[in-house]
Amino acid sequence: MPEESLIIWRLVVVNILTWLVIHLGVAGLGTRLAPTRFDPAGWLFRGRHWERGGRFYEAVFAIKVWKHRLPDGAALFKLGFRKKRIQGHGAVYLNRFLIETCRSEAVHWIVLGFSLVFFFWNSWGVGIVMVLYGGVANLPCILVQRYNRLRLTSILKGLTR
Repeated sequence: MPEESLIIWRLVVVNILTWLVIHLGVAGLGTRLAPTRFDPAGWLFRGRHWERGGRFYEAVFAIKVWKHRLPDGAALFKLGFRKKRIQGHGAVYLNRFLIETCRSEAVHWIVLGFSLVFFFWNSWGVGIVMVLYGGVANLPCILVQRYNRLRLTSILKGLTR
C-alpha cells in the first residue's frame, strides 16, 4: 500500500474513533449531570413563539413521519432515561421526561460543537465534511427533543388545569 493511502486510512480511522469518543463521552458525562442543571424554562430550552407549540416542526420538517426512526442513545447508559415512547402519564414522570429532553438537546448541541476539532488535523475540505456529519447526526435529534418538549409542556399544562 502506498504511503499516501496509508496516511489517508489512518486519518479515516482517527476521525471515526474521535467521533465515537465524542458521542459516547459527551453523552456519558451528560447522563451524570444533575437534573437541576436542565431547566425547561431556561434560555436554550424554552419554547419560542415561532415554534407554535410544535406545529412548526410538523409543518416544516414533517417530524411525526420520521422521529420514531431515530435511535434512543439512552439505552447505552445505565443512567440513561429512555425517550423513545412515553411510558407513564403522571406529572412526576412527564416532568422528568421534560427535563431529559433538555439533557438530550444539550448533549447533541455539545457534540455538534465538537465537530470543529476535526479542523486541527484534517484538511479544510475534510473538516467541513466532519461538520456536515455532525449536523446530520445531531440536528434531527435536537429537533425531536424540542418538539417533544413542546408537546410535553402542553400535556403538563392540561394536567394542572
